[in-house]
Amino acid sequence: MAKPTSFEYQVFDRKLVCPVCENNKFYTRETLMNTAGMALFNLEFINKTANNYICDKCGYVYWFMDVSEK
Repeated sequence: MAKPTSFEYQVFDRKLVCPVCENNKFYTRETLMNTAGMALFNLEFINKTANNYICDKCGYVYWFMDVSEK
C-alpha cells in the first residue's frame, strides 16, 4: 500500500511541526471516536470524529476534535 501524499499544515494559524522529529510534513485521516456504550448498541456512527495529522517521517499522530461541536 502506497503512503498517502503529505503536506504542510497550520492549526490555529500556527505551523504544525512534529514534537518528536521536527518534521513539518503530515498526511491526514479522520478517525471515529468510538465509545463502549455506542458500540454495545451498534450506534458507532453517532460518535464524534477527530482529524489526525500523521508525521510523514516518524509516524507521530496529532488528534484534533472539532471544537465547534461543543
